[in-house]
Amino acid sequence: MQNNQTRSQIRPGMIVLIVLKQDQKTGKLTKGIVKDILTNSPTHPHGIKVRLMDGQVGRVKEIVGTE
Repeated sequence: MQNNQTRSQIRPGMIVLIVLKQDQKTGKLTKGIVKDILTNSPTHPHGIKVRLMDGQVGRVKEIVGTE
């Protein structure tokens, strides 16, 4: 299982690439810093849903690093 699908690998303050709901068809990624983790289950096949510091919500596709 990839680390973007496991909730325990993602923490507030991490820099991540997410796909926004409106970008799911194109796969366009948005970079930001995690504010909140919205997925309650320990794993999710499409990526863990997070809210970024700027308020955007999407599923994590890649963890870039820490702030």
